[in-house]
Amino acid sequence: MNVVAATRAYVDRVVSDPNNPGMKVLLLDAETTKTVANVYSQTEILERDVFLVERLDQTRSHEPMRHLKAAAFIRPTAANFALLRRELAEPKFGEYHLYFANVAPRAQLRELAESDDLEMVRQVQEFYADFVPINDALFTLNQRQSLRLSTTRPTADLLRRNVDGVLSCLLALKVQPACIRYSASSSVAKAIATEVSRSVKSDGIFHFKQRHSNETGGPLLLNMDRADDCVTPLLSQWTYQAMVHELLGVNNNRVRLKGTQSARGDPNLDEVVLNNTDAFYAKHQHANFGDLGTAVKALLDDYQHQTKMNENISNIEDMQSFLDRYPAFRSKSLNVSKHVALISELSKLVETHALMDISQLEQELACHDDGGTQRREVLARINDARVGGPDKLRLVLLYALRYEQQGHVPEIKLALVRRGVQNPAIDPRDLTPT
Repeated sequence: MNVVAATRAYVDRVVSDPNNPGMKVLLLDAETTKTVANVYSQTEILERDVFLVERLDQTRSHEPMRHLKAAAFIRPTAANFALLRRELAEPKFGEYHLYFANVAPRAQLRELAESDDLEMVRQVQEFYADFVPINDALFTLNQRQSLRLSTTRPTADLLRRNVDGVLSCLLALKVQPACIRYSASSSVAKAIATEVSRSVKSDGIFHFKQRHSNETGGPLLLNMDRADDCVTPLLSQWTYQAMVHELLGVNNNRVRLKGTQSARGDPNLDEVVLNNTDAFYAKHQHANFGDLGTAVKALLDDYQHQTKMNENISNIEDMQSFLDRYPAFRSKSLNVSKHVALISELSKLVETHALMDISQLEQELACHDDGGTQRREVLARINDARVGGPDKLRLVLLYALRYEQQGHVPEIKLALVRRGVQNPAIDPRDLTPT
């Protein structure tokens, strides 16, 4: 039940397929590019005889490379099938091996086969990784408009993308849910659960050999709606991964530090990668902020110990030993610098924007009922220049959720607007109780 391992295994098979040996080009689409980037480094790709990584929609920009074979790992969408038909009509490469990231529609496959007049396609397979893995037990579909699923009537495309992502995950993990449940108050959760259930029952590809005991009866697939819990997203998070994501921003496992004081102008720290290939990050990504300082100090101490070992070079044998250790030493140096820079930047943001104080008030709003005191505290934070606009807005939203019937929300909303907090994505008028 590890989505990172399952995805990596599929990518391994794409780039190391014995039926497609030798130098090759890896063709991806916008979605599978993110999927591959989250489980494979550029160095690992090159080690698998991949000469070039290219987007399927950009092959027209260069001359033919008929001496290379193409391994195309793409989503089975109508747009991608159209690109494939165009590619096969004027092929840029010597042959094509197609790997779809989800179940490919048979009608589209038939049409593609009929358009392959030059017989360039050597094989077609389905490798189920129609999602972007983040952690072992977490993946995303990178839908920028996903909140529409909870707040407005969702489009068919949004619903279909969620269904496809869930089905692909079930296939990647080789899991057939024994029971599918959904939030009774959510029509969207019901629609997704219904369609997933229909697909699982109607397609034999989902019928795996059961790996559970008779007592458990098989896994449960639970479909929840973000609207079922409006509070948790408004609370500050204090674990390593969550803080980096919320305060610095993580985009496909990459964090941009360029321009920050903590990066110290080091080009190696302009953009850093956080994934489970980093042993320190894998171990401490869910550690709380208080424990991170101790962990980074131990990492730094270990690095300093290795540095002192490398200073004791007195003869040729010592030099040779150092050179043998140098790649690992260099990697260790960059890793230490990365985590020290990240922790340093997080600490500065926590102090500069009074985030400890903000978090304490958030917990009070979420867990305790003291409207008068909390109203004064929220107003004080709104007028505090240290507190950022998003933090002020989150406090007001938390207050509005708890005390929407007590009549003070318009007062707090007005104070928020007077302090210049006007997010175009969230109309302050929406905070007025109904």
